[in-house]
Amino acid sequence: MPDSVREYGLMAPGLPCFQNGAFPLFLAPMAGVSDKTFRQLCKEYGADVLTTEFVSAEGIFRRNERTREYLEFDEIERPIGVQLFGADAGHMAEAARHVIDWVRPDFIDLNFGCPVNKVVCRNGGSALLKDCPTLQKVAGTVVSAVAPVPVTAKIRIGWDADSINAVRVAQLLADAGIAAITVHGRTRAQGYSGEADWKVISEVAESVSVPVIGNGDLASASIVAKRRAETNIAGAMIGRAAMSGPWIFSQTKHYFTTGELIEAPRLSDRWNLIVRHCQLVVNDWGEEDPAIRSMRARLMAYSRSMPEAKRLRDKFSQVSTLAEIREIAAENIHSSARQNIAPTIAELVPL
Repeated sequence: MPDSVREYGLMAPGLPCFQNGAFPLFLAPMAGVSDKTFRQLCKEYGADVLTTEFVSAEGIFRRNERTREYLEFDEIERPIGVQLFGADAGHMAEAARHVIDWVRPDFIDLNFGCPVNKVVCRNGGSALLKDCPTLQKVAGTVVSAVAPVPVTAKIRIGWDADSINAVRVAQLLADAGIAAITVHGRTRAQGYSGEADWKVISEVAESVSVPVIGNGDLASASIVAKRRAETNIAGAMIGRAAMSGPWIFSQTKHYFTTGELIEAPRLSDRWNLIVRHCQLVVNDWGEEDPAIRSMRARLMAYSRSMPEAKRLRDKFSQVSTLAEIREIAAENIHSSARQNIAPTIAELVPL
């Protein structure tokens, strides 16, 4: 056993989702996106493992009630992890213990990959890729604090093109007792631009004994299957593609099982999903106007899978009621040349 594991405590147990040769599909934790409503919709479409939006360990440590709201989930979402970010090992460990006491997630996930300035400037997220001793201390301390609850971690391949160190970071995390590692194939400097480097992801998967989950540019079922075949990854994490089409999970599973690519849902079915998503958010908020306004960015993402996307984005930028969304849906369905017989608005989910 490596000295680092002896220092921090017992190695965390593995995640059951990898047992018996399974290749789980993870929904990526995305701030402002992977809330409870969206997670449950992705679960319905076949996502195997969910993770909350990232949460500040300092907010939990200081008993911030607003922070605690991000931890809420329903039993149907299991297996689910809570993702924490921070750089103080003691506070991270204490926050993780609070999370387990409060909501009892299936695992704790540590965010060492977020590129956002407001996180990095606090030495969180991908900033720790430049401070490997602190990164390993945080990981090992949390592992020891919450055992036997598994702890996972998400990293990027490095800070920038001149400091790609994902293999070394992954080895340190594995030595600290991390149960699985997600690798996003971009550097912090790239943000979300450029192409994900799957060669580095593959190198990480070959370098550690714990499961490695690949993430980055997984835009379709065939691409997920291609990356699975080319690398030794044990699972795949899907983010932005799920924002515009959560059915990517069911498409990917179908492809794994049959080798056949299935089409995206019919346009009317996609609109049913959008209307239902908006209705659930309104139910959760209790007020229609602010709830629908909060959905504008999400609607923009959905539009990427729709005909007349630019026109839809213009309309979505001003929408504030469910009635407006249903009106936009009816117009889009009826004007779509891709439909042989345009369904009527009655086919949409009723309010």
